[in-house]
Amino acid sequence: MKVCTFVDAGRERLGFIVGADIVDAPAQFADMKAFIQSGSDGLRLARDHVAKAPRRPLSSVKLAPPIRPATMLCSGSNYRDHNKEKANTPISGKEPEFFVKTADCVIGHDESIIYDEKLTKKLDAETELAVVIGKPGRHIPVERALEHVFGYTIVNDVTARDRQVRRNEQGFTWYELGRSKCFETSGPTGPWIVTADEIGDPQNLRLRTRINGELRQSSSTANMIFSCAHLIHFFSANMTLQPGTIIITGTPGGTAWSTDAELGGKWLGGDGTEPLVPAKRYLLPGDVIECELEKIGVLRNTVGRG
Repeated sequence: MKVCTFVDAGRERLGFIVGADIVDAPAQFADMKAFIQSGSDGLRLARDHVAKAPRRPLSSVKLAPPIRPATMLCSGSNYRDHNKEKANTPISGKEPEFFVKTADCVIGHDESIIYDEKLTKKLDAETELAVVIGKPGRHIPVERALEHVFGYTIVNDVTARDRQVRRNEQGFTWYELGRSKCFETSGPTGPWIVTADEIGDPQNLRLRTRINGELRQSSSTANMIFSCAHLIHFFSANMTLQPGTIIITGTPGGTAWSTDAELGGKWLGGDGTEPLVPAKRYLLPGDVIECELEKIGVLRNTVGRG
Protein backbone atom coordinates (compact mmCIF):
# COMPACT_ATOMS: atom_id res chain seq x y z
CA MET A 1 0.00 0.00 0.00
CA LYS A 2 1.15 3.53 -0.82
CA VAL A 3 0.36 5.99 1.95
CA CYS A 4 0.78 9.76 1.56
CA THR A 5 0.15 13.07 3.24
CA PHE A 6 -1.50 15.73 1.09
CA VAL A 7 -2.76 19.28 1.50
CA ASP A 8 -6.54 19.76 1.49
CA ALA A 9 -8.16 23.14 2.19
CA GLY A 10 -4.95 24.40 3.79
CA ARG A 11 -4.38 21.46 6.14
CA GLU A 12 -2.50 18.21 5.83
CA ARG A 13 -4.43 14.96 5.56
CA LEU A 14 -3.64 11.28 5.19
CA GLY A 15 -4.38 9.53 1.91
CA PHE A 16 -3.96 6.19 0.14
CA ILE A 17 -2.75 6.02 -3.45
CA VAL A 18 -4.35 3.61 -5.90
CA GLY A 19 -2.81 3.82 -9.37
CA ALA A 20 -3.18 7.43 -10.52
CA ASP A 21 -5.84 8.18 -7.88
CA ILE A 22 -5.96 9.09 -4.21
CA VAL A 23 -8.43 8.02 -1.53
CA ASP A 24 -8.99 10.10 1.62
CA ALA A 25 -8.17 8.15 4.77
CA PRO A 26 -10.86 7.43 7.40
CA ALA A 27 -11.28 10.19 9.97
CA GLN A 28 -9.83 8.14 12.84
CA PHE A 29 -6.37 8.45 11.32
CA ALA A 30 -5.37 12.00 12.18
CA ASP A 31 -2.02 11.78 10.44
CA MET A 32 0.69 9.40 9.24
CA LYS A 33 2.06 8.76 12.72
CA ALA A 34 -1.38 7.77 14.01
CA PHE A 35 -1.81 5.41 11.07
CA ILE A 36 1.61 3.80 11.65
CA GLN A 37 0.81 3.35 15.36
CA SER A 38 -2.44 1.56 14.48
CA GLY A 39 -0.38 -1.39 13.23
CA SER A 40 -1.84 -4.35 11.37
CA ASP A 41 -5.39 -3.46 12.43
CA GLY A 42 -5.02 -0.08 10.79
CA LEU A 43 -3.70 -1.62 7.59
CA ARG A 44 -6.67 -4.01 7.40
CA LEU A 45 -9.11 -1.16 7.95
CA ALA A 46 -7.34 0.95 5.32
CA ARG A 47 -7.52 -1.82 2.71
CA ASP A 48 -11.23 -2.34 3.34
CA HIS A 49 -11.79 1.42 3.13
CA VAL A 50 -9.90 1.79 -0.15
CA ALA A 51 -11.97 -0.94 -1.80
CA LYS A 52 -15.22 1.05 -1.45
CA ALA A 53 -14.27 4.72 -0.91
CA PRO A 54 -14.52 7.38 -3.66
CA ARG A 55 -11.36 8.31 -5.54
CA ARG A 56 -10.02 11.48 -7.11
CA PRO A 57 -7.02 12.08 -9.37
CA LEU A 58 -3.71 12.24 -7.53
CA SER A 59 -2.81 15.14 -9.83
CA SER A 60 -5.60 17.19 -8.21
CA VAL A 61 -3.81 17.42 -4.83
CA LYS A 62 -0.48 18.73 -3.58
CA LEU A 63 1.66 16.20 -1.76
CA ALA A 64 3.31 17.13 1.55
CA PRO A 65 6.17 15.22 3.20
CA PRO A 66 4.63 11.86 4.10
CA ILE A 67 5.83 12.29 7.69
CA ARG A 68 7.79 14.94 9.59
CA PRO A 69 10.05 13.09 12.04
CA ALA A 70 11.53 15.15 14.85
CA THR A 71 14.87 13.54 14.07
CA MET A 72 16.04 11.63 11.01
CA LEU A 73 18.76 9.09 11.83
CA CYS A 74 21.36 8.95 9.07
CA SER A 75 24.14 6.60 8.01
CA GLY A 76 26.92 7.85 5.73
CA SER A 77 29.59 6.05 3.66
CA ASN A 78 27.40 2.97 3.30
CA TYR A 79 27.89 1.96 -0.37
CA ARG A 80 31.04 0.27 -1.61
CA ASP A 81 31.35 2.25 -4.85
CA HIS A 82 30.74 5.60 -3.12
CA ASN A 83 33.51 4.84 -0.64
CA LYS A 84 35.94 4.19 -3.49
CA GLU A 85 35.20 7.48 -5.28
CA LYS A 86 35.71 9.94 -2.43
CA ALA A 87 38.16 11.15 0.19
CA ASN A 88 37.82 8.81 3.16
CA THR A 89 38.19 9.12 6.90
CA PRO A 90 39.81 6.34 8.93
CA ILE A 91 36.40 4.85 9.82
CA SER A 92 34.79 5.07 6.35
CA GLY A 93 33.10 1.77 5.55
CA LYS A 94 34.31 0.18 8.78
CA GLU A 95 31.34 1.24 10.90
CA PRO A 96 28.16 3.23 10.20
CA GLU A 97 28.69 6.99 10.22
CA PHE A 98 26.05 8.43 12.54
CA PHE A 99 24.58 11.90 11.93
CA VAL A 100 21.14 13.46 12.14
CA LYS A 101 18.80 15.72 10.26
CA THR A 102 15.97 17.54 12.03
CA ALA A 103 12.37 18.35 11.13
CA ASP A 104 13.60 21.74 9.86
CA CYS A 105 15.35 19.92 6.99
CA VAL A 106 12.27 18.12 5.69
CA ILE A 107 10.40 19.20 2.55
CA GLY A 108 8.10 17.28 0.24
CA HIS A 109 7.81 16.23 -3.38
CA ASP A 110 8.02 19.13 -5.85
CA GLU A 111 9.14 21.60 -3.16
CA SER A 112 12.25 23.73 -3.67
CA ILE A 113 15.69 23.05 -2.23
CA ILE A 114 17.21 26.38 -1.16
CA TYR A 115 20.49 27.38 -2.78
CA ASP A 116 22.18 29.54 -0.13
CA GLU A 117 25.56 30.86 -1.28
CA LYS A 118 26.33 32.07 2.25
CA LEU A 119 26.25 28.44 3.38
CA THR A 120 27.70 26.57 0.40
CA LYS A 121 28.83 26.82 -3.20
CA LYS A 122 29.11 23.02 -3.49
CA LEU A 123 25.55 21.77 -3.06
CA ASP A 124 25.19 18.05 -3.86
CA ALA A 125 22.39 15.47 -4.04
CA GLU A 126 22.25 11.92 -2.66
CA THR A 127 19.36 9.54 -3.33
CA GLU A 128 18.79 7.23 -0.37
CA LEU A 129 16.41 4.47 0.65
CA ALA A 130 14.70 5.48 3.89
CA VAL A 131 13.35 3.02 6.47
CA VAL A 132 10.19 4.03 8.37
CA ILE A 133 9.90 2.36 11.77
CA GLY A 134 6.51 0.90 12.68
CA LYS A 135 7.06 -0.92 15.97
CA PRO A 136 9.08 0.53 18.86
CA GLY A 137 12.20 -1.19 20.08
CA ARG A 138 15.55 -0.82 21.82
CA HIS A 139 18.63 -3.01 21.28
CA ILE A 140 16.86 -4.73 18.38
CA PRO A 141 18.72 -7.83 17.13
CA VAL A 142 19.60 -7.85 13.43
CA GLU A 143 17.60 -11.01 12.75
CA ARG A 144 14.40 -9.38 14.12
CA ALA A 145 15.01 -5.86 12.83
CA LEU A 146 12.80 -5.90 9.74
CA GLU A 147 9.83 -6.86 11.94
CA HIS A 148 9.99 -3.28 13.22
CA VAL A 149 9.60 -1.70 9.76
CA PHE A 150 6.33 -0.09 8.69
CA GLY A 151 7.53 0.82 5.22
CA TYR A 152 10.03 2.61 3.03
CA THR A 153 10.32 5.97 1.32
CA ILE A 154 12.96 8.10 -0.44
CA VAL A 155 15.14 10.83 1.06
CA ASN A 156 17.49 13.13 -0.84
CA ASP A 157 20.38 13.71 1.57
CA VAL A 158 21.26 17.17 0.24
CA THR A 159 24.82 18.01 1.29
CA ALA A 160 27.08 21.07 1.42
CA ARG A 161 30.34 19.42 0.34
CA ASP A 162 32.56 22.42 1.08
CA ARG A 163 31.23 22.30 4.67
CA GLN A 164 31.61 18.53 4.90
CA VAL A 165 35.14 17.65 3.78
CA ARG A 166 38.05 18.81 5.90
CA ARG A 167 41.69 17.99 5.04
CA ASN A 168 44.94 19.08 6.70
CA GLU A 169 48.41 19.56 5.19
CA GLN A 170 49.36 16.01 6.13
CA GLY A 171 46.52 14.62 3.99
CA PHE A 172 44.31 13.59 6.93
CA THR A 173 40.59 13.79 6.05
CA TRP A 174 37.66 14.22 8.42
CA TYR A 175 34.01 15.22 8.02
CA GLU A 176 31.93 17.95 9.61
CA LEU A 177 28.51 16.30 9.43
CA GLY A 178 26.59 18.99 11.33
CA ARG A 179 26.74 22.07 9.12
CA SER A 180 27.17 20.03 5.93
CA LYS A 181 24.08 17.85 6.35
CA CYS A 182 21.61 19.59 8.64
CA PHE A 183 20.22 22.80 7.12
CA GLU A 184 16.92 24.06 5.77
CA THR A 185 15.52 21.97 2.89
CA SER A 186 18.37 19.41 3.09
CA GLY A 187 15.97 16.50 3.61
CA PRO A 188 13.44 16.18 0.76
CA THR A 189 11.27 13.17 1.63
CA GLY A 190 8.60 11.23 -0.26
CA PRO A 191 6.65 11.23 -2.38
CA TRP A 192 4.88 8.65 -0.18
CA ILE A 193 5.58 5.63 2.01
CA VAL A 194 5.22 2.11 0.61
CA THR A 195 4.37 -0.51 3.23
CA ALA A 196 6.96 -3.19 3.90
CA ASP A 197 4.85 -6.04 2.50
CA GLU A 198 4.99 -4.46 -0.98
CA ILE A 199 8.77 -3.94 -0.86
CA GLY A 200 9.85 -7.39 0.25
CA ASP A 201 13.65 -7.54 0.44
CA PRO A 202 14.98 -3.97 0.91
CA GLN A 203 18.44 -5.16 -0.19
CA ASN A 204 17.27 -5.83 -3.75
CA LEU A 205 16.10 -2.45 -5.07
CA ARG A 206 17.45 -0.39 -7.96
CA LEU A 207 18.31 3.22 -7.01
CA ARG A 208 18.79 6.04 -9.55
CA THR A 209 19.40 9.79 -9.57
CA ARG A 210 18.73 12.02 -12.56
CA ILE A 211 19.71 15.69 -12.63
CA ASN A 212 18.20 17.65 -15.52
CA GLY A 213 17.51 14.27 -17.14
CA GLU A 214 21.11 13.01 -16.89
CA LEU A 215 21.61 9.69 -15.08
CA ARG A 216 24.12 10.41 -12.30
CA GLN A 217 23.60 7.47 -9.93
CA SER A 218 22.50 3.88 -10.53
CA SER A 219 23.08 1.05 -8.09
CA SER A 220 21.38 -1.71 -6.14
CA THR A 221 20.72 -1.55 -2.43
CA ALA A 222 22.54 -4.89 -2.41
CA ASN A 223 25.72 -2.78 -2.56
CA MET A 224 25.18 -1.39 0.94
CA ILE A 225 27.97 -2.20 3.37
CA PHE A 226 25.55 -2.31 6.32
CA SER A 227 22.05 -3.61 5.53
CA CYS A 228 18.80 -1.94 6.58
CA ALA A 229 18.46 -4.59 9.31
CA HIS A 230 21.97 -3.88 10.61
CA LEU A 231 21.32 -0.12 10.68
CA ILE A 232 18.11 -0.61 12.67
CA HIS A 233 20.10 -2.70 15.14
CA PHE A 234 22.89 -0.09 15.22
CA PHE A 235 20.68 2.95 15.87
CA SER A 236 18.51 1.11 18.40
CA ALA A 237 21.55 0.79 20.65
CA ASN A 238 21.42 4.56 21.20
CA MET A 239 17.70 5.11 21.63
CA THR A 240 14.32 3.46 21.51
CA LEU A 241 13.18 3.61 17.90
CA GLN A 242 9.61 4.92 17.81
CA PRO A 243 6.84 4.56 15.20
CA GLY A 244 7.52 7.14 12.51
CA THR A 245 11.28 7.29 13.07
CA ILE A 246 13.13 7.49 9.74
CA ILE A 247 16.54 5.93 9.10
CA ILE A 248 18.34 6.84 5.89
CA THR A 249 20.81 4.32 4.57
CA GLY A 250 23.49 6.02 2.49
CA THR A 251 24.05 6.73 -1.20
CA PRO A 252 25.98 5.00 -3.99
CA GLY A 253 28.62 6.39 -6.36
CA GLY A 254 28.02 9.12 -8.90
CA THR A 255 27.66 12.23 -6.73
CA ALA A 256 29.18 15.52 -7.85
CA TRP A 257 31.78 15.01 -5.11
CA SER A 258 33.28 12.19 -7.20
CA THR A 259 34.37 14.69 -9.88
CA ASP A 260 35.77 17.24 -7.42
CA ALA A 261 39.52 16.56 -7.14
CA GLU A 262 39.90 19.53 -4.78
CA LEU A 263 37.87 17.61 -2.19
CA GLY A 264 39.46 14.24 -2.93
CA GLY A 265 36.93 12.95 -5.46
CA LYS A 266 37.77 10.10 -7.86
CA TRP A 267 35.26 9.40 -10.66
CA LEU A 268 34.62 5.66 -11.08
CA GLY A 269 31.31 5.54 -12.95
CA GLY A 270 29.18 3.84 -10.32
CA ASP A 271 28.84 0.05 -10.03
CA GLY A 272 28.97 -0.52 -13.79
CA THR A 273 25.33 -1.57 -14.18
CA GLU A 274 24.32 1.44 -16.30
CA PRO A 275 26.43 4.16 -17.95
CA LEU A 276 26.42 7.31 -15.85
CA VAL A 277 27.00 10.93 -16.82
CA PRO A 278 29.71 12.51 -14.62
CA ALA A 279 28.75 15.82 -13.03
CA LYS A 280 30.40 18.88 -14.54
CA ARG A 281 29.48 21.04 -11.56
CA TYR A 282 27.54 21.10 -8.33
CA LEU A 283 23.84 22.01 -8.09
CA LEU A 284 22.61 25.46 -9.11
CA PRO A 285 19.20 27.19 -9.08
CA GLY A 286 16.91 25.74 -11.72
CA ASP A 287 18.34 22.20 -11.56
CA VAL A 288 15.74 19.43 -11.33
CA ILE A 289 16.66 16.39 -9.21
CA GLU A 290 14.78 13.10 -9.60
CA CYS A 291 15.49 10.49 -6.92
CA GLU A 292 14.12 7.10 -7.93
CA LEU A 293 13.80 3.85 -6.02
CA GLU A 294 12.36 0.66 -7.43
CA LYS A 295 8.91 -0.26 -6.02
CA ILE A 296 8.58 3.21 -4.45
CA GLY A 297 8.64 5.83 -7.19
CA VAL A 298 10.30 9.16 -7.93
CA LEU A 299 10.93 12.06 -5.54
CA ARG A 300 11.38 15.25 -7.59
CA ASN A 301 12.66 18.63 -6.37
CA THR A 302 13.98 21.77 -8.02
CA VAL A 303 16.81 23.92 -6.68
CA GLY A 304 15.69 27.49 -5.98
CA ARG A 305 17.36 30.65 -4.69
CA GLY A 306 17.22 31.39 -0.99
